[in-house]
Amino acid sequence: MAVWVMVGNAALWSTAGVVTRHLEEARSFEVTFWRSFFTVLSLLVILPLWQGKSVFATLPWRNRYFWLSGVCWSVMFTAFMVALTLTAVANVLITLAVGPLLTALITRIFLGHRLPGRTWVAIALAGMGIGWMYGNQLSLGDPNFLLGSLVALCVPIAGAVQWTLVQKSQSEGQNLDLVPSVMLGAVFSCVLTLPLAVPFQASSHDVGLLAALGLFQLAIPCALSVLCARVLKAPEVSLLALLEIVFGIALAWWGANESPQMSVLLGGCLVLSALILNELLGWKQNNV
Repeated sequence: MAVWVMVGNAALWSTAGVVTRHLEEARSFEVTFWRSFFTVLSLLVILPLWQGKSVFATLPWRNRYFWLSGVCWSVMFTAFMVALTLTAVANVLITLAVGPLLTALITRIFLGHRLPGRTWVAIALAGMGIGWMYGNQLSLGDPNFLLGSLVALCVPIAGAVQWTLVQKSQSEGQNLDLVPSVMLGAVFSCVLTLPLAVPFQASSHDVGLLAALGLFQLAIPCALSVLCARVLKAPEVSLLALLEIVFGIALAWWGANESPQMSVLLGGCLVLSALILNELLGWKQNNV
C-alpha cells in the first residue's frame, strides 16, 4: 500500500513544472513564497482534521529531529521552485534523480543500513539513465543550466537528509510524528523568501495556481510521504520519488510544449525500469 501511495505522491509532485509554465506575472522567490504560504494554510486545516484539535499543542518543540526536518523541507520547497524559474523542467527533474544515490550513501554511513542487492542494482540503472539525460542537457548549451542545476541539487541533498532523519528517529525509539515538520518547513520557506518576493507582482490567476500547488502538490503528498517513510526504507522512498521525473517531463511536454530530446526519453525509461525492477523483486522476496 505504501508503494502505491508514493506513486501517487510522485504524480502530484510532478505538477509543479507544468503549472509554473502557465504563470503570468509571478517570478522566482514570489513563486516560492505563495506556494509555501498556501501550504501552511492547507496544513493548518488538514492537521487538526487528521490528528485532532490538540495537534498543535503537542508539537515536539524541544525535539531536534522536528526542527532539522523542518529545515530540510524548507530547503526542498525553496530550491525546487527557484530552480524551475531558472532552467527547463527536465533539467531540474533530472538533477533531483541523484536522491537515491545520496540517500543510500548517507544511510549506509550514518545508520549502517545494509541495502539489498536489488536496491543497489536499481540505483545503478537509475544512475545510468540520469547520466544519459544529464549529458544531453549539457550538450544543449543552456546558459542557465549550471545555475539552475546547482540550485536544484539542494533538493536531493536535503531530501536524503530528511529520509535519514525519519529512520534515525525511529531507530532511537522516539516514535516521533514528523508530519507537522512539513508545515514547519513551509513556514521557514515563507519567512526566507518574503523579503525577496516583495513587491508582489502575481496576478489573481497566478495566486490561484500557486494555491492549488500549495495544497495538492505540497501539503497532501509531503505529509503522506513522511508516513510512507515509516514503512519503506529510505532509499526505496527516494527511488519511488524518482517517478516524479517521468511524470513531470511528460506533463511539461504535454501541457507546456517543453518537448524533451530523445535521449531524455530513453534515460527516463531506464529510470522507470529500475524502479519497477526493484519493487517487483522486493515483493517477490517478501512473499517467499
